Amino acid sequence: MIPLSVVIIAYNEERNIERCLESVKDIADDIVVLDSFSTDRTEEICRNKGVRFFQHNFDGHIEQKNRVITFAKFPHMLSLDADEALSEELKNSILDVKKSFNCDGYTFNRLTNYCGKWIYHCGWYPDKKLRLWDSRKGSWGGINPHDKYEMDKNCKIQHLKGDLLHYSYYSVEQHKLLAEKYSTISAEDMFKKGKKASLFKLIFSPPFKFFQCYFLKFGFIDGRYGFIISKLSAYITYRKYYKLKKLYSENA
Repeated sequence: MIPLSVVIIAYNEERNIERCLESVKDIADDIVVLDSFSTDRTEEICRNKGVRFFQHNFDGHIEQKNRVITFAKFPHMLSLDADEALSEELKNSILDVKKSFNCDGYTFNRLTNYCGKWIYHCGWYPDKKLRLWDSRKGSWGGINPHDKYEMDKNCKIQHLKGDLLHYSYYSVEQHKLLAEKYSTISAEDMFKKGKKASLFKLIFSPPFKFFQCYFLKFGFIDGRYGFIISKLSAYITYRKYYKLKKLYSENA
């Protein structure tokens, strides 16, 4: 068996972290949690589970996920967020991979739980993620908070059976609060990278985002929560471009 490090970033995840750690204990040879100085019981739970626990000020999802890799014992890694867990089918798929690790990276679908309901539409499923890889052949990139693992050119990638279970929001109010936070992070990261927000984007991107999520991606099948998700996706899009335009006007 090829040894596998599981790397996790966390902040105030006492509600989720134990479930995450329990789901990987049978496939991990090393578990590392990089915490952003949580003020709840996250550290206590992690230390009770015997994982290797580190802390660093949060300076971005991409930065934090690249940083936690440096603490891992083994180059082959599975990267998770604290609010994620492996399904039994995915766990078995990863155990099979550990026998040989024939590819450079492996993808699998992520299934999101929203306020107690599994969401299969709105563009949320299948949400293919690249989270299992040889860390010597890639790194985290993208635009915060929408990080993605980018592998080197010509790497071989295979898709695995099983779902990564994502326990996203426990209430609509929580989603609304994080919508503001994530739109701010997105705007600041886009500003740093020189991306612009035209008036056209500010006006037309939000309604198109709702139309895309609710109709083109069948969000209406998910009922009330499908409508709420689509509406908040449009709201995040609007706030992202509004805040980006404001940053340019403030720094003119």
